[in-house]
Amino acid sequence: MFDNSESTKTSLSELGEFGLIDHLTKNFSPKHSSTIKAIGDDAAVLDFKEKQTLVSTDMLVEGVHFDLAYMPLKHLGYKSVMVNASDIYAMNAKATHITVSIAPSNRFPVEALEELYAGIQLAADLYNIDVIGGDTTSSTSGLFISISVFGEAEKEDVVYRSGAKPNDLLVVTGDLGAAYMGLQVLEREKQVFKANPNAQPDLDQYTYLIERQLKPEARKDIPPLLKELDVRPTSMIDISDGLSSEVIHLCKNSKTGVNLFEEKVPLDPAVISVCEEFELDSTMIALSGGEDYELLFTVSQSDFDKIKGNPNLTVIGHMTEESAGMHLITRANQAIPLVARGWNSMNSED
Repeated sequence: MFDNSESTKTSLSELGEFGLIDHLTKNFSPKHSSTIKAIGDDAAVLDFKEKQTLVSTDMLVEGVHFDLAYMPLKHLGYKSVMVNASDIYAMNAKATHITVSIAPSNRFPVEALEELYAGIQLAADLYNIDVIGGDTTSSTSGLFISISVFGEAEKEDVVYRSGAKPNDLLVVTGDLGAAYMGLQVLEREKQVFKANPNAQPDLDQYTYLIERQLKPEARKDIPPLLKELDVRPTSMIDISDGLSSEVIHLCKNSKTGVNLFEEKVPLDPAVISVCEEFELDSTMIALSGGEDYELLFTVSQSDFDKIKGNPNLTVIGHMTEESAGMHLITRANQAIPLVARGWNSMNSED
């Protein structure tokens, strides 16, 4: 669960709520001039002046979103920031501030939460994000993490899900499916460990997949890259619940159809290899896996020359008239209706 498992443990009751907040946040310091007041008062004070302010929030629940059997707390802290910051980058904006609220059960000593906050601080430092407040309370079971993220952008730069037009190109960053397959590897090893606690797993060949699951990187590089290329997306979303679900969100919000080409979906060779090992279809994993935290967006066809050949971007389809419907065009050139099979936290069967 956390690295210093052999050291002395400090119970949360020894510090109390306010002592715990002071202890966990003492190393955070503001990086942005927009941070007028951070931690230490009844509310944070921010000044974005002429820019648009963006706000999003996500909650992570132990047993639903993460499993501490294989998720180190430092990685969990890092990932919890990435999950939230990705929503701001998906608006073509810059993440600048977060608040962090946690509810741990009494099985977590102070040292465990130090590990969690070490991951949060690492992410905040690397992504130039100020931690400006939050809350702590207790949980009767497990760990709950809720993060609110704030961002900024010029009014003309903000991109919504609703701006795609027929004939726009559908573009994705990075590669897909690795996070889900990393989760499958970890779940398999968890079952092996349960059957034989002395078993020593050899995970070297799965390094990329496991890293994509345990320590994802939000695409903060994409908004400035698009500005450098002089490309303004017409619609945008991040890929948290699977490619098919996010494509459908863009279509429904923009009132368009889509042709998504199977052969264009970017897959890392490690994903293809491990899908074969698990006897899973790699296209289905890319469509439905989720937790990639890549960005999906549309651009005008007139911008194609600006993005073609860029190693960060792949054109995977184009938008159509709404009446044409949403389709996956297979390698055999068959049009199959696109269905949202992404992860749903409200589905008890998942």
